[in-house]
Amino acid sequence: MSSENAGDDISWLSTPAAAERLGITPRTLYRFIDEGQLPAYKFGRVIRLKASDVDAYIDSCRVEPGSMSHLYPETVGGADGE
Repeated sequence: MSSENAGDDISWLSTPAAAERLGITPRTLYRFIDEGQLPAYKFGRVIRLKASDVDAYIDSCRVEPGSMSHLYPETVGGADGE
């Protein structure tokens, strides 16, 4: 098999399918594409995303333990409020 056929195993997603896979609206998906956060491909009037790119984006968004402390302020004076 030549390298020209290497792309035969690409799994393409439509924008609605990609948005559903990410759990976001299509509008948010288009914003991610426009901002360059997620690569997409235009074939004529149709936009498609590689499933592997969507999966890589999901992995890149993983929240690391200990990185969310800014969301819960420390209590002043301890647990009993003193």
